[in-house]
Amino acid sequence: FPNTSRTHRTHHRQRLPTGFTNMNTAATKSNRPLQDVNIIGTTPLISPEELKLEFPVSTSVADHVGQSRAIIEDILRGSDRRVIAIVGPCSIHDTETALEYARKLKSVADEVSDRIFVVMRVYFEKPRTTVGWKGLINDPHMNDTFDIALGLRKARQILMDINNVGLPAATEMLEPITPQYIADLITLASIGARTTESPTHRQMASGLSMPVGFKNSTEGILEVAINAMKAARAPHQFLGIDNAGKTCVMSTRGNELGHLILRGGKNGPNYDAESIAEASRLLDAAKLPPRLVVDCSHANSGKDYRSQPNVWNNVIQQRADGNESIVGLMLESNLVEGQQSLGDDPSTLKYGVSITDGCISIEETVELLRSARSMLT
Repeated sequence: FPNTSRTHRTHHRQRLPTGFTNMNTAATKSNRPLQDVNIIGTTPLISPEELKLEFPVSTSVADHVGQSRAIIEDILRGSDRRVIAIVGPCSIHDTETALEYARKLKSVADEVSDRIFVVMRVYFEKPRTTVGWKGLINDPHMNDTFDIALGLRKARQILMDINNVGLPAATEMLEPITPQYIADLITLASIGARTTESPTHRQMASGLSMPVGFKNSTEGILEVAINAMKAARAPHQFLGIDNAGKTCVMSTRGNELGHLILRGGKNGPNYDAESIAEASRLLDAAKLPPRLVVDCSHANSGKDYRSQPNVWNNVIQQRADGNESIVGLMLESNLVEGQQSLGDDPSTLKYGVSITDGCISIEETVELLRSARSMLT
């Protein structure tokens, strides 16, 4: 992944991330700078158009993404009775691990495909409550060098590889510029609990070309996500970049394929039958389709990855008992169960173990998918 962006570096007392240029103008005795006071550098990036020329989408991959989106749309509209299973690592930090996981997931995805439509979690951007590793796109070396040019290349290559394996990809859309670089390879998008209330993300979602799930807030408030769904269905105009990387006004027609994701909140989980009934009632009152996805992780599992199977089995049983509002589930899963801290030396990381939230193993994931298929009709 050669870094082809034009970059310049100047010395500064602070450590500058890879390729940064010092832009802060020195103050004079009578004049203080009015702009870029807290900006220590900028880095020109490759345009989305140029990146897509480096990593072009083949006809087979384009067909796969288009067909996968159509299946998700049919499930959300109720014309396809399969259940969506969005499973995979909390975050992608290693190319080799991601591809090995995809190949193992693909075999069971084919096995359960008559009742479950499996989509792989391929999350590159991580919102942080305070600070921490921001994900593969922002910091692919995992050492605070922020080589975003390389991160974008890695992300696009991984998405192409996973689609070539035959799996659809799902990701969280966090930075509003990122979709221009990778959205053509994404089947299903989500807006996280910390950004569902953000007008910027609601506007961005209104222009995305795939279905978008909105998580309830970290407090557990459903109305935030429902309002986001309503906002994203409307046309918007906002600032963004076009395929050539030029700043422009983006005009959207609105995205009707928004859906609610229940992930629990500070007051506890919200995957039980009563909570799902209340969510369906609120969606119906807002004149939105009463179809939702349950996130088995986060507050629904009490932030304990080992509790995810309990949530999964409970929700699958509800669906098997006839609750058609439930159209999908999310699982955080990796090659090896558990979680490890990033630390100062990425070379010492254990292979296949998450460096963000804890995950169940691929073996347990396979068992859950097979069990769900046997329960669903």
